[in-house]
Amino acid sequence: MTYKNGYKAVFFDLDGTLRHSVPLASDVFTDKARALGLDVSDEQALATGRWEHSYWANSDMLREDSQQFNSEKEFWGNYTKRRLESLGANPDQIEELLPTIRSYMRDEYRHDDWVPPELHDILPSLREAGFKLGVLSNRSKPFMKEMKKLKLAKYFEYIKAAGEIGTWKPNPVIFESLIEHFNVLPEESIYVGDNYYADVVGARAAGLEPVLYDPRGLFPDADCTRITSFNQLIEIL
Repeated sequence: MTYKNGYKAVFFDLDGTLRHSVPLASDVFTDKARALGLDVSDEQALATGRWEHSYWANSDMLREDSQQFNSEKEFWGNYTKRRLESLGANPDQIEELLPTIRSYMRDEYRHDDWVPPELHDILPSLREAGFKLGVLSNRSKPFMKEMKKLKLAKYFEYIKAAGEIGTWKPNPVIFESLIEHFNVLPEESIYVGDNYYADVVGARAAGLEPVLYDPRGLFPDADCTRITSFNQLIEIL
């Protein structure tokens, strides 16, 4: 069964899409930097949010850092430096702020998991309408236990981590696992994710229709279908 636009399958990213951290680590980081005296405009904070998405989209910078820094302590220390640079900190400010922010994020930051409540209405409705549903995340390890804890596993036939496949978004090859499992054409499939650089770029390269879930307004001018609530997804289908 399909809806009016001919789609048969709807696939989702996990982190930042189906599952959210509350409070968000990036917001806590920025608020702490401001509290310590760093002057960060709202525009700079949004730009850093876009940089962060780009970094985690299996970027060259991420791969270089992962190879260069062998321990978690070194990697996250370097990441803190990079994020402060993106927020506009100069070298002296970075040297002053880095130890405090790194220890704060490591030792004091805690978050709760949150699922947009409308998903518990929309996902069963999509299943009842005959859509094939899957989840594909850039995580390195399987996350079925977490999906069950979030009460989301029951909605999906296919749940996969990039580490299980052996490649990472935005590599279009990763999306072939979805297409092959459900035996649908790429153009019959929608992929919904919050990271433009991983989800939109990757899905489009693989021939799927990308939908950017952007509740934080990081990508207001994105060159694709953009939603800020899952309630808008039905209109697309």
